[in-house]
Amino acid sequence: MKRLLVLHTGGTISMSEDESKKVVTNEHNPITTHKDIIQSYAEIVEETPFNVPSPHMTTEHVEILQRIILTADESNDYDGYVITHGTDTLEETAFLLDLTVGIKRPIVITGAMRSSNEIGSDGLYNFISAIRVATAEDSYDKGVMVVFNDEIHTARNVTKTHTSNTNTFQSPNHGPLGVVTKSGVLFHHRPYPHTILDHINSNLNVPLIKAYMGINKDIFDFYAEQEVDGIVIEALGQGNLPPSCIEGLDHCRDKGIPIVLVSRSFNGIVGAIYAYDGGGYQLQQKGVIFSNGLNGAKARLKLLVGLSNDYTHDQLNTYFDE
Repeated sequence: MKRLLVLHTGGTISMSEDESKKVVTNEHNPITTHKDIIQSYAEIVEETPFNVPSPHMTTEHVEILQRIILTADESNDYDGYVITHGTDTLEETAFLLDLTVGIKRPIVITGAMRSSNEIGSDGLYNFISAIRVATAEDSYDKGVMVVFNDEIHTARNVTKTHTSNTNTFQSPNHGPLGVVTKSGVLFHHRPYPHTILDHINSNLNVPLIKAYMGINKDIFDFYAEQEVDGIVIEALGQGNLPPSCIEGLDHCRDKGIPIVLVSRSFNGIVGAIYAYDGGGYQLQQKGVIFSNGLNGAKARLKLLVGLSNDYTHDQLNTYFDE
């Protein structure tokens, strides 16, 4: 029987409804009370490095998980790792770990949309599914995976698409990496390899700006004066901005602040297509870096990691083109 290290971090999967139907944090994770059924799938060693709601997660929390996993993997004591996590920032934790932990043993993250005592609670089922994926032979060397509602997703592509539906985690453009069935764990394809950079500097300031019709230059001027370490913009369409903000963007570039562009659109990637004022072609000529298909939150983490490891502008261009 395989041996897994399970790291509980909090979130809805560890919470309960109180008498007023409000979901509250528990001191002890209710999912740990199902030891008999859980231990039938693998030998489970559980740790709770912290117990926080998902919106309270920070990069410092992810650094703790990174260190625990890397240290445990060096000891060869475990065959894989499962993390239980709140859903609001689950995709960010998964992606940041995927960028910074380069091990072959499976790392699987799961959670729940319904707390432990709600009707139709999905926490225990998702947890068991995650254990099954973490113990599957085909799960090796696939990076960090998110397991939810019988589907396996890559950390790079998965995103939360619904505020309350149990089928919330999807991978737009790509679909799931595989599925969990009653008979086994089945993979459809495998993720592309990518650069692993293990240093995370949580002190870096990398804000995320969402573009909108008529956005002015003020927010860019503010970040230029603050001399932030980098900026990610969720631009319009294929990577375009209103001309009303370009003067502020130039202010940031004059300060040497790296700027990464993604699209606020749900599907597709950005490109240097339009040559009008504020169009993608003009932005590329100004030195703006185009991201290959990430959403804003993930592009922010990737820029943070690149800057943490002292990447130059040219290196960041290559890094984001992966």
